Amino acid sequence: MTGRLPLDEQLAALKSVLSRNEVLLEVLNRTAALGLPGWYLKAGCLFQTVWNVVTDRHPTSGIKDYDVFYFDNHDLSWEAEDVVIKAADEAFAGLPAEVEIRNEARVHLWYEQKFGVPCTPYTSTEAAIDSFAATTRCLGVRFELDGQWRVYAPHGLADVFNLVVRPNPVLAPREVYETKTARWRQQWPELTVLGWPSESTVLAPSSS
Repeated sequence: MTGRLPLDEQLAALKSVLSRNEVLLEVLNRTAALGLPGWYLKAGCLFQTVWNVVTDRHPTSGIKDYDVFYFDNHDLSWEAEDVVIKAADEAFAGLPAEVEIRNEARVHLWYEQKFGVPCTPYTSTEAAIDSFAATTRCLGVRFELDGQWRVYAPHGLADVFNLVVRPNPVLAPREVYETKTARWRQQWPELTVLGWPSESTVLAPSSS
C-alpha cells in the first residue's frame, strides 16, 4: 500500500497520481503564471484525485471545484482581492471545472460571520491549511518558478492514500467536519471516517 511507503516514495506517488488529473495540472500551470504570493492549489481536488485513482475511478470523478489560496496582507480590502479573482477568471477560462481563488490574509474578516467562531488572522497560506477541519485536507501543492513541485502536507500523506479521514479540531466546528465527511462518503463509500474527538465512534467503510 502506498500509505506504508517511505515519505519520499509517497511524495513521488502523489506527483504521479495527481498528474493523471489533466484539469488539475492545467490549474497548477495557469495559477503559476499568475505569480501570486504564497499560493497553493489545496485540499479537495488533491486528495479526491488520490481517492479516485486508488479506488479505480476516473481521476476527476466527483470533484466539484479546484480551490486556490494565496497570501497577500499588504491590502486587505475586498477590492484588491476582487482584482485577483477577476484576473483568475480570465486565466482559467475554458477549463471544464470551477476554479475558486481566495486571499487567506482576509479570512479573519468574514470567517466568524460564516462559521460562528472567530478566526485569528493567518500569517501565511500554510497556517490557513493547518486549520482545515480534517487533517486529510491539510494538503497544498504548487509549481515553483523552476517548475518543481512544492508539497505542503503537515500531517503527511498516509491517510490520504489509505482513504482515512481524520478530524482536525483546531478551528472549524464539528458541524463543518461532519457535513463534509457525509458528502464525501456518498461519493467514496470506501472511506474510513474517524469521529470528532468527543466521540469514540469510528465510521468504517460502508458495505455498499
